[in-house]
Amino acid sequence: MTLLTSPIDAVPPETARIAQTAFPKGNIYLRMRDELGTIYDDDTFAALFPSRGQPAFAPWRLALITIMQFAEGLTDRQAAEAVRSRIDWKYALSLELTDEGFDFSILTEFRSRLLAGGAEQQLLEKMLKCFQDKGLLKAPKQQRTDSTHVLAAIRNLTRLENVGETLRAALNSLSEVAPDWLRQIVPTDWYERYGQRFQESRLPSTETERQAMASLIGADGFYLLEAIWSETTPAWLRQVRAVEVLRQVWLQQYYAPTTTGSVQWRTSQDSPPTAQRIRSPYDTDARYGNKRTTTWTGYKVHLSETCDEESPHLITHVETTPATTSDREVTDSTHRALANLELLPQEHLVDAGYLDAELLVSGQQEYELELLGPVPVDARWQSKSGQGYGIACFAVDWEARLVRCPQGCLSRKWLPSKNAYQQPVIRVKFDKADCLSCPARDQCTRNKTGARTLTMRPKEQHIALSRARERQQTPEFKEQYAARAGIEGTISQGTRAFGLRHCRYRGFLKTRLQHIITAAAMNLVRVWEWWTQAYNFGRSCSRFASLAS
Repeated sequence: MTLLTSPIDAVPPETARIAQTAFPKGNIYLRMRDELGTIYDDDTFAALFPSRGQPAFAPWRLALITIMQFAEGLTDRQAAEAVRSRIDWKYALSLELTDEGFDFSILTEFRSRLLAGGAEQQLLEKMLKCFQDKGLLKAPKQQRTDSTHVLAAIRNLTRLENVGETLRAALNSLSEVAPDWLRQIVPTDWYERYGQRFQESRLPSTETERQAMASLIGADGFYLLEAIWSETTPAWLRQVRAVEVLRQVWLQQYYAPTTTGSVQWRTSQDSPPTAQRIRSPYDTDARYGNKRTTTWTGYKVHLSETCDEESPHLITHVETTPATTSDREVTDSTHRALANLELLPQEHLVDAGYLDAELLVSGQQEYELELLGPVPVDARWQSKSGQGYGIACFAVDWEARLVRCPQGCLSRKWLPSKNAYQQPVIRVKFDKADCLSCPARDQCTRNKTGARTLTMRPKEQHIALSRARERQQTPEFKEQYAARAGIEGTISQGTRAFGLRHCRYRGFLKTRLQHIITAAAMNLVRVWEWWTQAYNFGRSCSRFASLAS
């Protein structure tokens, strides 16, 4: 399809007249079109379409339909029917009442074009730019960020189910692209063994039988891989996606066959890290996640929103990550994205997962913002007891590279090093003779024969961490940080009203696109609620409390 860009049409008079009559008290899409215009334009998506071929349905309309579709939780078929039959949709899209719409498959094609052209972020960024132009979004004083887990659109597979389904998926793919070759090399008993999907209810229950079945499936997989890599086999078969997945899963799950041909599971010590392990052949990007008592297979989504009281609370950034990615790995990329949109806040409210000493410093130095959240307290027994000499009791002379203890003794060694997470630290050791003769030794160390040692972060990080620990004990911090709680309502709205918790599609890129569209749809609904004062944006009042008014 080719794209013929043209000026965006005004709402047809007959459509406008009927719409205003049908919705005398207003409608979200009528108000959206009147206040915000079309939000998108064809030029934004022009690079996604070839210069020759059949004319395309206007991309600005497809972008807007996609957002409206997610705002109402519609399927592609339902969205196409809404374009054909609903007056408010025709008004928003500048369509005649007699317009017959389009085939629903165009929406799938449009999303594919967005992903292929890397233009999915435009759906949210263009909307935010429109809000800025209309005065609905300004450089915020505060923003808040949090994450939630997202369930992949796959079954949770046991280890035995996973290898069985992986081999079955490879056989199904090869049956489509090379049926004659496959028919010649597979044994006849494979048709029964891999003809139906693997389910726990049909698998052996005893450990011995399960081990035997795992070895059998492993041997079959190695046989198929050996046949594919044979010199007489066409080389292009090795490029089949399902074959590559089979190869990776077998490397992760099995040891290579022994000289006798036996196949064994890999032990947990020899298995790859969880972040690399494929959990299903049908979504190779989904990973196993674990956060406190919650476990899942899929992804994580991180939402950042404004929280100033004088404007609607809008989602300014959404980021999708594998389930194994820690929250703190997202903090810097979130700041970078907000800086590109000129939406960096003065205060960024986050929970402890998004914080560490290095991020406190980079937030101040690189982005001139205050990263506000609870930092880990000094966990050493000296600080926890309340009577010992914690790290805050020691005076540090950074230029002289010396530390003075509460009893006045100076440190003996200053050793730059790295901790278990490969972060730079400084290990400080005091003189053994000073420590052994110290009258306050019981308050400082439990080492009966050695000297006190300290582990500190580099200067800027140490100072930032110390200040953050002091600040979070004050009433002012608790008052500032109370605004972060509102992000929990956003997570709840996203998961309960917009299906954020469950993937519509399979694969990381499609899941990220879903989250971007969902964030834009939530913003559209929130602006409507702001206009109509239908949402109090965190200023809730119980029925009992309302009696006072």
